[in-house]
Amino acid sequence: MPKMKSNRGAAKRFRRTGSGKLARMRAGKSHILTKKNRKRKRRLRSSAAAAGADRKRVRRMLPGF
Repeated sequence: MPKMKSNRGAAKRFRRTGSGKLARMRAGKSHILTKKNRKRKRRLRSSAAAAGADRKRVRRMLPGF
């Protein structure tokens, strides 16, 4: 039986939290930052939990995760 491969794009975007949930980074922090206020940019730095609807799809992309 060959090794199971994980989707490398998904592996870079998601990580497992201590409680077993999936964490992701927020979108919108890569460009056009001058028009976004300081408070908004600071909030975009923090991570968020992945949506429950996406959980099944992400687990399929990351076996053994």
